[in-house]
Amino acid sequence: MDNLTQICEKLIAYAKENLGLDECDVQYKKNRLLEIYESGLEGAELDDAVYGELSLLPSEVDKKFAAVLKAEGSAAATEWLYNYCVKNNYVKKAVLDKNPRFEACGLIVTINKAKPEFRDPKKAVAGNAVSSGFAKCVICRENEGFGLRNKRNLRTVSLKLNGHDWFWQFSPYGYFYQHGIAVNCEHTPMHIDRETLDNLIDFSDKFPHYFVGCNAPLPGIGGSVLAHDHYQGGGEVLPLHKAPIKIAVKDKKLPYVRVGILDWPGTVIRVSSDKRNEVVEVSDRIRTAWVGYENKKLGIIPEDENGVHNAISPTVIKTAGGYEMNIILRSNIASEKYPDGVFHAHPEFHMIKKESIGLIEAQGLFILPGRLEEELAHVEKCIEEKQPLPAEYSQFKLVYDETSKLYKSGKFENVHAAMQEELGSICYRILENTAVFKDDADLIKFLQSAGFDCEK
Repeated sequence: MDNLTQICEKLIAYAKENLGLDECDVQYKKNRLLEIYESGLEGAELDDAVYGELSLLPSEVDKKFAAVLKAEGSAAATEWLYNYCVKNNYVKKAVLDKNPRFEACGLIVTINKAKPEFRDPKKAVAGNAVSSGFAKCVICRENEGFGLRNKRNLRTVSLKLNGHDWFWQFSPYGYFYQHGIAVNCEHTPMHIDRETLDNLIDFSDKFPHYFVGCNAPLPGIGGSVLAHDHYQGGGEVLPLHKAPIKIAVKDKKLPYVRVGILDWPGTVIRVSSDKRNEVVEVSDRIRTAWVGYENKKLGIIPEDENGVHNAISPTVIKTAGGYEMNIILRSNIASEKYPDGVFHAHPEFHMIKKESIGLIEAQGLFILPGRLEEELAHVEKCIEEKQPLPAEYSQFKLVYDETSKLYKSGKFENVHAAMQEELGSICYRILENTAVFKDDADLIKFLQSAGFDCEK
């Protein structure tokens, strides 16, 4: 038996055990594998082609998901699909597990070694554009199985949100456990309105073990695929979900709905109730008030010649007390002093994070660029050896100085632990940069203008 035949035999055995390959299709699949290996494909393209061929057809995956959903519930269905997408190598779990990850300053910090850094928001958007082909963008369902975009092993499942057709897929390079995307089957631009809030609540009814949220539909503060309506969610409790309310607020029209300002570095208002229509009603009133809110003294301008600047990032979880919607107020307004955004990471932190601060980071999970692993290791070595930073690392002076101080305090067992605390501190300060209201009194005034009373 030659080497190629042995490889095919092992793959067939793997597919029978893990991917649902039917015995009747074994010979057909062997022949298909031989053809793929002789086609000249290499690297990731070859892997995707092989696993795509061995995977169930999209229709079979969709039917299996629906069957598990009906028989065992949504948690079992998403667990089955996630495991399938790991086994067919669409979700690159082995790669993701190598990303450094730790907790500091009440946040989760990860260093993503799997994806490139996009320091220029325009390039980030360009990276998700489709220059040719039948799919209008990179998250359209038409990409399923499309080899030219390495989607041969992508599998999606159908779902309904308020009677409309959507689909769900897992992200190949997820930032958290079971990171997935709910995508509108209709190729319509990203937007947030009352229906969006209702859709998120509907999703949480169907998948109460997941959180689900939506990036603000504005350039520069998160969503890079603004051309196609979609939400993000998954099976992890993020730091924002654990944050308590620090100032309780009452809605004059619906006083029994629990509303409050969150104890959080960004500007977040939580609305919760066991009645979904009440959560949507109150949340939409906050959304409407914020979209048109202007306060030039605070640098908040809702719209100018460059377009709309105010929007919300809503995110929902289901708890024992009902529905909990956290409304993150966002603005992408820029100024001469802050050309990348007034409420964006400020320049002194760009050596750590210059990319957009999107929905996931706004909830306390920071994704830092892979280059930092090597760069910060060098900074740590300089601190350990009590050497000054070389000229080419001058942009890390703030990190060097603050980490040195933390290490000298004696609270950390080594420089690396002190560096992790420093990264958490910088990420916390970046979230403070994104806060549209730095003072609670200003936020209370805004809420009062929208029909709320601050509890005494």
